[in-house]
Amino acid sequence: MKRAILLAVGAVLISFTCRTALAWNSIGHMSVAYAAYQQLTPAEKARVAALLQLNPNYKEWVTFLPKNASDEDKNLYLFMMAATWPDEIKAMGSGFTGTDTPPRGEDPSLNDGYAAHKAHKYWHFVNTPLGDTTNTAPLSVPTAAQKIAAFRAALASKEPDALKSYDLVWLIHLVGDVHQPLHCATRVAAAYPKGDEGGNNVVVTGPAKELHAFWDGALGEGDTKDFLKAVAVGEKLPAADSTKVSDNNEDDWTAESYALAKSDVYVDPVGPGLGPYTMTAAYTANMQAIAQQRVALGGARLANLLKTALQCGEQTCAN
Repeated sequence: MKRAILLAVGAVLISFTCRTALAWNSIGHMSVAYAAYQQLTPAEKARVAALLQLNPNYKEWVTFLPKNASDEDKNLYLFMMAATWPDEIKAMGSGFTGTDTPPRGEDPSLNDGYAAHKAHKYWHFVNTPLGDTTNTAPLSVPTAAQKIAAFRAALASKEPDALKSYDLVWLIHLVGDVHQPLHCATRVAAAYPKGDEGGNNVVVTGPAKELHAFWDGALGEGDTKDFLKAVAVGEKLPAADSTKVSDNNEDDWTAESYALAKSDVYVDPVGPGLGPYTMTAAYTANMQAIAQQRVALGGARLANLLKTALQCGEQTCAN
């Protein structure tokens, strides 16, 4: 499986069709969720646990749980598995449909819920152009940043729990998405004016095959059932940058990722073309360090977002 990331660049922004891609793979997304869950209060944990029970994949997730796990650990694992749901519904046979191309005129505030059975593959990224932006067109909408804004407002509202459950799983996932640099940038050039699809078209040697997939797998490989691998990753994450954690503006988060794409993704050994490129040990080590920092920061920011939206006291939550 693959996974495919609002920022202004002067007045030149671009509309691109991106193929299905994962921002972070399942291990990365579940690690973001792990980091966030550690910072939730008992009331907040109980509230998200109740909402996740309304997800259509909940009964399947329960079958993955270790039988000897404590209730606290089971709720943690379920929260982590929920982070993968927006990627899982992109798979053939999921019962959810749709392409990577956003319908013309779709309102960024659209919140259609589980019953719509739409995969909304185009909600996962903010394809801000990097490189020769001379002839680029307006940025396609809705973007991942716009969807985060819409879902966090909806989660804090008085909408029904079934819809809040939908908002919650998308938020857990999308906050992870926008902290992956290649979900917030796509490199353009005269030879490929519509962009490289967030690095999906840049060929690298090795199992990953593409630059985007190489970054997705920075913290390890696995799927939803491998949540214990993500626990191991989460336990070793560095502390999130305290100077950045309090920034709750999703546009700032995407701007950070865009800057990282420019400074640390499209650099040696990645040249100006589409490859193939052989990734070096130094590049790989730097990528893994950045991934750990971004996952830790994404988790801390996700926790703050949920705390604000759920408005929990010591015992119960207002939303």
